[in-house]
Amino acid sequence: MKWKFNIIKLLAYTGCAYVLLFLAALFGFVVSHGLPVLNLHLFFGDTPPLKAVLGLSPVWEGIWPATVGTLCLVLLTMLFAAVPGICCGIYLSCFEKGRRAEYLSLAMDLLAGTPSIVMGLFGFVLILLLRKTVFPQASTSILLSAFCLALLVMPALVTATRSSIESLPVSLKLTGLSLGFTHGQLLRYLVIPSAARGIISGIILAAGRAAEDTAVIMLTGVVINSGIPSGLTAKFEALPFRIYYTAAQYTDEYELMRGFGAAMVLLILSVLLVSAASLFQKSMERSLKGTEKYE
Repeated sequence: MKWKFNIIKLLAYTGCAYVLLFLAALFGFVVSHGLPVLNLHLFFGDTPPLKAVLGLSPVWEGIWPATVGTLCLVLLTMLFAAVPGICCGIYLSCFEKGRRAEYLSLAMDLLAGTPSIVMGLFGFVLILLLRKTVFPQASTSILLSAFCLALLVMPALVTATRSSIESLPVSLKLTGLSLGFTHGQLLRYLVIPSAARGIISGIILAAGRAAEDTAVIMLTGVVINSGIPSGLTAKFEALPFRIYYTAAQYTDEYELMRGFGAAMVLLILSVLLVSAASLFQKSMERSLKGTEKYE
């Protein structure tokens, strides 16, 4: 039996090493190609940086509009997806246990398995339907892209929230009820704070998926040159589409290197999102510990 355990242990270490090596190779490849062109010219082109940041002058040769567009897209997507996804996960784990929960779980699984290109086609057809019925001026925009991406990433939020709550010990809920907590107080003061780590992990996964997806936004409003989004119904630029367009249409080596620079910026944005979520998570945990100490 000991040799079987050693084999399993060896396979586990091999799997971990494989993941770490692959991640290091990916980051090393992107950084080695993108770092030489990571400068102000990559972001702003020939436009003065201050004027570009303040929106006083357009940027046509840099990735600044794509960076801002990506951040706006992720923010709008999470505004659409976070509250419904978390609330649905709470409902499935705390309030519904019968056949209705099975049907809703099946719907989430089907939504999670939907290819992103199909979700993009759904958004495109939705605009055509609105044009023919109630809103003739309807057009693809950052709002439509965020809505379609929210549908795409919502299952991750539902699953993460549900799994985090269901993994809590039963004694935690029983203790709260024995102390006279109502179901609302139990959720607010015990269940949700205790499951916060898993919920925030789901938010990180959803935000990362929204930041990197290309198929959905290609059909719902992204363009290669539009400047910073002027409103919710405007076209927009995004880093994933910029990278895709550069890889498909580059004319010289320097332009390809700028594509690697855009990829590096996208990785940095992902790291910043993860770091911000981690800081928020630690803040919540400190707040919870402080409340417990005070009580």
